[in-house]
Amino acid sequence: MTDDASGDLRASDSDRERVAEVLRDALAEGRLDMQEFEERLEAAYKARTYGELAPLTRDLPTAGTAVAPTPVSFTKEPAPSGSWAGRIVGGEGSSAGAVAVMSGFQRKGRWTVPKQFNCFAFWGGGEIDLREADFADREVEINCVAIMGGVQVIVPPGIEVVVRGIGIMGGFDHPRDDGPPEPGAPRVIIGGLAFWGGVDVTRKITRAEQQRLKEQRRQEKLERKFKKELD
Repeated sequence: MTDDASGDLRASDSDRERVAEVLRDALAEGRLDMQEFEERLEAAYKARTYGELAPLTRDLPTAGTAVAPTPVSFTKEPAPSGSWAGRIVGGEGSSAGAVAVMSGFQRKGRWTVPKQFNCFAFWGGGEIDLREADFADREVEINCVAIMGGVQVIVPPGIEVVVRGIGIMGGFDHPRDDGPPEPGAPRVIIGGLAFWGGVDVTRKITRAEQQRLKEQRRQEKLERKFKKELD
């Protein structure tokens, strides 16, 4: 950061914040573990001179070359604009349907949703998770028949969801409205029949994003703690 002649100069709040930003980037990229991050962050907020700040980032990329972590949001998928195009892959899909008779089924993780997916649950249940899925078409249909059983459909934030199912002594739950869909995101139409059963459609972020949000809140708590100790 500085040479020996300027190492005794007093550091400003903005200097300490720039170092803290480099440390946050290094933590997000895996260059520092949490213990190292906490120790260096505390030292950064306690530093009074450039000479005290310099060793904290000497073995890390500078602020100009470090890649900042992708912003996290509850309402949008944390990916660059246009990233949905890479998840609409065409083809037939990796699974055309599922059946659960006094049993259960799951479609989750990395799989390709066909243009039309049909599922049936009788005295059983199923889970259809689209958060990490690819899509065979820009618009896909998921038809669910639940008789004295249930099906849960999990969709990520950012996609358009249309629910057209019919409930007879049962029901189709609609997902919460997170605003307009993201550009290029697929459209998912959910229909079918629920008789003495139900189809639950919910929006959730992935576990990886949940962990990232937890880590972000922990970092913010640490920073508030160190700043309070300096006041």
